[in-house]
Amino acid sequence: MSSAASSSSRSVQAAPATDARERATARTHGIAFAIMLAVLIGAPLLGVYPVFMMKVMCFALFACAFNLLLGYGGLLSFGHAMFIGSAGYAAAHAAKVWGFTPELAVLFAALCAGALGWVTGLLAIRRQGIYFAMITLALAQMVFFFSLQAPFTGGEDGIQAVPRGHLFGLFDLSQPLAMYVFVLAIFLFGFVLIYRIVHSPFGQVLQAIRENEPRAISLGYDADRFKHRAFVLSATLSGLAGGTKAILFQLASLTDVHWSMSGEVVLMTLLGGMGTIFGPVVGAALIVTMQNYLAELGAWVTVVQGVIFVVCVLAFRRGIVGEIGHWLKKSL
Repeated sequence: MSSAASSSSRSVQAAPATDARERATARTHGIAFAIMLAVLIGAPLLGVYPVFMMKVMCFALFACAFNLLLGYGGLLSFGHAMFIGSAGYAAAHAAKVWGFTPELAVLFAALCAGALGWVTGLLAIRRQGIYFAMITLALAQMVFFFSLQAPFTGGEDGIQAVPRGHLFGLFDLSQPLAMYVFVLAIFLFGFVLIYRIVHSPFGQVLQAIRENEPRAISLGYDADRFKHRAFVLSATLSGLAGGTKAILFQLASLTDVHWSMSGEVVLMTLLGGMGTIFGPVVGAALIVTMQNYLAELGAWVTVVQGVIFVVCVLAFRRGIVGEIGHWLKKSL
């Protein structure tokens, strides 16, 4: 009886502590979101090139979508370039050839990426670990060669001069401010959606499968179904980023379908902090900044990125944001 009573007492004492940590985490996330929003809104006002910031937001959304699969689902995909790239082609073709308005073109691109994710996910989810990664890479290479040969993609030239059009038929996206607000709204929508997914019962089950899949299966959860849904969600949100990027740069090219794009998003996620909400945003910002401001180094940019990645992995094993979050948890 005394043992049961002491156990019950410890549980009662642990509950307030857990609630306090959850409130502290929520408060920290709120502060971080406010800072991120202030930076995104204030950067152009402080003289930062708006196109640079919009590129950061597109890649940040892509990295957040990838992190949903890797950081919270435990699935390492080497083929996510096929989603951002195919969505770019879909949005560009829909806007230029079919005359879709920008919001419809981006929505169409996200749906196309989601459909591709549903099909490829059925094949890839059947395997785990390195086999899953290799299957996604092989599928992505198939999409790359299809994009190279298909007549509507423009081959090596891609789809150029994609019209930005008028948002809802009212707002001219050729105006920098209107385009910036459009990209910001899409990024915030995708980011908040991912945050909601991660903190939903679905997200909790997904993390349980990542930590101990046999135990999750023993509790009655269909692990493959949850992983497939996560794969489709990640593909759809990656497509949202790809469609937005195509409208922004008025171009859809083979660059986004190439395997190196899959490597870049892995680098962004690990550098910022895998399994964290804000880590991919920080990682994407760092990678895009290096690509933009070190462009004069030519091919050496890749070498510099590799060195920085090695240093960060050795110094910040949880990623930049992951290490900051770990330090905050210890201090609370």
